[in-house]
Amino acid sequence: MGVLDGKVAVVTGGTSGIGARTATLFAAEGARVVIAGRRTEEGEKLAAEFGGTFVRTDVSVEADVEALIAHAVERYGRLDVLVNNAGDPGAGGSVADADLARFEQTFAVHLGGVLTGMKYASRVMLGQESGSIINIASTTARLGGWAGLGYSAAKAAVIQLTRGAAVELGEHGIRVNSISPGPILTGIFAKGAGMDAAEADRTAAAMESAFTAALEIYQPIHRAGTPDDVAQAALWLAGDGSAFVNGHDLAVDGGISAGRPASVALAERAKLAKAFADLRG
Repeated sequence: MGVLDGKVAVVTGGTSGIGARTATLFAAEGARVVIAGRRTEEGEKLAAEFGGTFVRTDVSVEADVEALIAHAVERYGRLDVLVNNAGDPGAGGSVADADLARFEQTFAVHLGGVLTGMKYASRVMLGQESGSIINIASTTARLGGWAGLGYSAAKAAVIQLTRGAAVELGEHGIRVNSISPGPILTGIFAKGAGMDAAEADRTAAAMESAFTAALEIYQPIHRAGTPDDVAQAALWLAGDGSAFVNGHDLAVDGGISAGRPASVALAERAKLAKAFADLRG
């Protein structure tokens, strides 16, 4: 038996990276899965691999999200899990040079898309008096300097939006939680640098060694984070094993949000100790 046997799940941003792995894992664990995204060819191909369906969806367009949820219910008769994962690299730049239109678009995707997904999913789940909504936030919601201002601010808002929805919907049997991934080896970084989306997804794995090396002084677990790390957390939140978990933000970041690796801190202390010793002569 699978963890999600008999459940129906919708995964947005499901054509690559975290979303694609989450959709595939959910299907392997027995769920009937609808994936959503803007790239039709990739979405239809992936859905065909595990017997799911694909709906082209831009989460910043409310009518698209409404149609997505309607498709899931019309096809499968219910909705048990929604994973709000859709996103993009977001607005970059400094405070002084902020592009407000780009900033607003980042919020429309990362925050508005989450709210719209919950709006239409909750209408279905309220009738069932059950459901699990999982919003993908980010460790950058708590740590400055790791992503653009718009992306970080939107992800921080997602965590608070999750809490607000959790205390409202929890009374009706619907759990709402978020996951905050750290740096995960996907194509989003190359996309942010201007690379074609398909090429960025194909070449992400080639960056593993460079990715791991760059994180060595920040991340206690010394390996690159993978989409499967996040998908496994989403599987737990989607299933009955987390039935008493509501309004929680689960960090999946190799310990970055906990602090620097102890070895790094000890090495710095040793350098300071030597400097003091040299000063004393």
